[in-house]
Amino acid sequence: MSLFKARDWWSAALGEGEEFDQGCLCVGNVDNSSTGHDKVVVGSYMGMLRVFSPHAKDKTSEGGQAEALLLEVQLQNAIIQVEVGKFVSCSDLLHLAVLHPRKCSIFSVSGTAGNVEHGDQYQLKLVYEHNLKRTVCNMTFGSFGGVTGHHSLCIQSMDGMLMFFEQDSYTFGRFLPGFLLPGPLVYNPRTDSLLTVSSARQLESYRYETLAVATEAESRQDPDLPLKTGAKRLTPDWTVVLGEQALDLCVPSFSHASSSIFVLGERNLFCLRDNSHIRFMKKLEFNPSCFLPYASVTDGTTNLLLGNHTNMLLVYQDVTLKWAAQLPFVPVAARLANFPEINGVVVSLSAEGHLLCSYMGTDPSFFSTPKVDAREADYEQVDAEMKKLQRFIREASRTQDILPKSNTEEELMVTVAVSSSMDSPSQSLIQDIDGLSVPSVTVQVKVKARSVVQSSKLSVAIQPPLAVTQDQFVLEPMGVGSSTVVTFSAFLNGRYPAADLTGDVTVSYSSPTELNPKGVPRVLQARFALPLALLCVPSSPAKATKLKITVDTNQPPVDLSAIFPEFSAKSEDKEGNTLAFQFLSGAKVTLLSSKTSQRYRIQSDRFEDMWMVVKELVQRFDQHFSKLGVKDFKKSFSGPLPLQDYFLCVDHHFQLRVSAQQYQDLLAERAVQFRAIQRRLLTRFKDKTPAPLQNLDTLLDATYSQVMALAEAAEQNRALLEEAFVRLRSASRLLVLLLSLWQGLSAEQTALLEAALLPLLQDTPQLGWEECCDAAVTHLLRSCLSRSPKDQATSLAQQGGSQLGLPPDTARLKKHITLMCDRIGKGGRLSLSSEAQAPAQAQSLPAPGGVQPIAEVAGDGDEPDLPPEATKFIKKKQASKKAKKDKEKEEVSRATSEASVKEEVGGAEEPVKEARREKKEPSKEKKESKKDSSKEPKEEAKKESSSSSKEKKESSKEKRDKDKEGKVSRKPSVKVKEKKREPEAADG
Repeated sequence: MSLFKARDWWSAALGEGEEFDQGCLCVGNVDNSSTGHDKVVVGSYMGMLRVFSPHAKDKTSEGGQAEALLLEVQLQNAIIQVEVGKFVSCSDLLHLAVLHPRKCSIFSVSGTAGNVEHGDQYQLKLVYEHNLKRTVCNMTFGSFGGVTGHHSLCIQSMDGMLMFFEQDSYTFGRFLPGFLLPGPLVYNPRTDSLLTVSSARQLESYRYETLAVATEAESRQDPDLPLKTGAKRLTPDWTVVLGEQALDLCVPSFSHASSSIFVLGERNLFCLRDNSHIRFMKKLEFNPSCFLPYASVTDGTTNLLLGNHTNMLLVYQDVTLKWAAQLPFVPVAARLANFPEINGVVVSLSAEGHLLCSYMGTDPSFFSTPKVDAREADYEQVDAEMKKLQRFIREASRTQDILPKSNTEEELMVTVAVSSSMDSPSQSLIQDIDGLSVPSVTVQVKVKARSVVQSSKLSVAIQPPLAVTQDQFVLEPMGVGSSTVVTFSAFLNGRYPAADLTGDVTVSYSSPTELNPKGVPRVLQARFALPLALLCVPSSPAKATKLKITVDTNQPPVDLSAIFPEFSAKSEDKEGNTLAFQFLSGAKVTLLSSKTSQRYRIQSDRFEDMWMVVKELVQRFDQHFSKLGVKDFKKSFSGPLPLQDYFLCVDHHFQLRVSAQQYQDLLAERAVQFRAIQRRLLTRFKDKTPAPLQNLDTLLDATYSQVMALAEAAEQNRALLEEAFVRLRSASRLLVLLLSLWQGLSAEQTALLEAALLPLLQDTPQLGWEECCDAAVTHLLRSCLSRSPKDQATSLAQQGGSQLGLPPDTARLKKHITLMCDRIGKGGRLSLSSEAQAPAQAQSLPAPGGVQPIAEVAGDGDEPDLPPEATKFIKKKQASKKAKKDKEKEEVSRATSEASVKEEVGGAEEPVKEARREKKEPSKEKKESKKDSSKEPKEEAKKESSSSSKEKKESSKEKRDKDKEGKVSRKPSVKVKEKKREPEAADG
């Protein structure tokens, strides 16, 4: 047993389904026994009243709770609060006051000694009761007005009326000023005043004398109305602003030396004197639930019991924590009681009805450690055991992973089935778009349990503009073999095509175990694909379009009606060579198949609209030929990459982001102006001497109109930005697919390329697509797509960079994407594992801050500036640099010659050539400037003497290149001479 755990002395569970709160617990000698020991009185919101007399022997006996229960009575109304006091005139005995929502009853509890083994008998008798006209909240009692010998009652109603009762008669009632919601109420006998915390979050003190002479409360009065003749308005004696709502109030009366008022707030504990001066304040680091001040052995201090929502019972001496004990529940009420066997027992009650009598401290331990027999160790046996354990460790490390393997069978099995036909009628929120009805399709999810699961929740995630009728489901607990079926409908909920037809079904559940009955949280996911018919309908082919994409295959032409059976039924072409897809958003995509060749053409007016059709075509080709048993099926794309059309989508998305930022700035300016005008107007209205408004009201109306107009424009821009981002995702996916078909990329390389061009699922004002994509593409160009290991080593040395943010324009991003496509077209290998093959010397390079631009953006022959320590890489790789350039020229010339032969491929390398031509011109000018600046007399002699031998080698090398290529112009020879002088200048 832990030292810091409350010791269970006696406990009881009070019924099932009952609720308890702060005022439901009371401790006192309610039966007026001669011993003077306390009894525990508990009332519940269900109207059950119980009286207990706990005993230590009841803890071990079987019927302990039944023996300790003195009385149990079911009352007709809910019990809000119970108190023990002298509530009957001409009697010094203690009686029980029970507060109901519309009634206050006074009972007497009496016991009769039993003559048989059943024990004593207790009875509850009603002495008198007060029927109330208002719904009440709480009550307090005390010797109001200094009267001794008996107690009076003060009951607070929900509408702020204080009703005073002296024994069985009603005295008077008063409404609290400025009342909104009731707060805790307590009586201070030292100053004969009532304390409460108002809705203004301030502690208010009302003297009983002031309450008695104030205006009679027949109805709630407006504080601004004039009072009747001779009436006195009720005002508090003093107020203290707390700044937070109070949970409880307490005025301890055990020591007059420390006249304190304790207030328990939501985050702070306040202690005030009777004159409203603050003694101390304690900031709490937890959420408190109840508290109880009690007497301290040290003069001038007070001890407090403080319960919180982490099942802890803390003991404070003023502001110093003295002890902490763990409870099995969250206490809502705590009291101190004296029982026959023990004094100072802590009685605590939970909201569910757990009643606990506990104490804090330690129990004596009589355990003594047995003596260990001293014996000599058998080293041979220890050595054999060590070898055996090492063998077990080696076998375990070879056959098992670091983490334990999960079970082969899941507790749940999720099956998702999409209906093959559209719903009738449609469940779409938008009935028609441009005259076309919007369909919906039913998705059925079947969840089957193989073991006991509980707290199951199912959620559906789908990318906009697609939507579902319901995306959250709460499942009932399931046993072994039970199953649950959930259905919902998916539909298009926007006037633009979707970029993804897949959705995810996530099931979260708890699997109970022996050690954890509540269950271990687990998550299971399943993916489903929606049909293309959800986005488009069959239509007539378009004759003239702006964009065309051609896909080649190595198999004979296939009838398109067999590939798209759901669209061929309404198609006008009976030969199956043409299909047209009319998207609900207005775009039209036409699919043509060649009768003689093995080519398929997709054409449309917008680049991003072709994505879904091209994707479906490629996927259905794979499925069709796999069913036929064709294993060597290949598909390719030979046309030029439509980068300019892709960049139009990028620019449109970027302009909308810039507009959103401008709207945000304008809204901030107009909001500042609006608040400034409001302050000016408020100052004018508060001024005692009226002054002209000077058209401030007109300016306020105009500013308000501007704010509303800007907000509406920003909202429209946000909707356009969402549409633009979905279109950009479609265009990026289509570009990735074309690159993979063009170069025959593997699935891993395609996934890496898609992660670079689609780093985000949605745009945010803090982080957008442009900066993330630029950072990802730059990383690929510096790592796996770098031209040489030297560049890769340099990129690894240039780590770190500035924070990502909205770029000024998209020129840098478009150049990087063009350069990436160029390097992939030259055979660049997409793999992040190439970073591990970088030279080991790169680790010794310095790491300058900031992101450096890619060298190929400025010129193909330029090299990035390196620190002095990295010049050895330049000297090492200069000889192979020219050979690599010559090889690249051969590849380009061969590619251009092949491109001129093909009919439909003409101009495949045009974007690459233009980019290379633009890069060569600035590089040539830069090198000529270098050549002019390095002409000095001393260096000329060295260059002439050293270049004579190298010119001979270059001439022989150029002859060999001419034999290989057939014809080479004179301009590259000038560049060869200039490049030849660069290492000499570096050496000089």
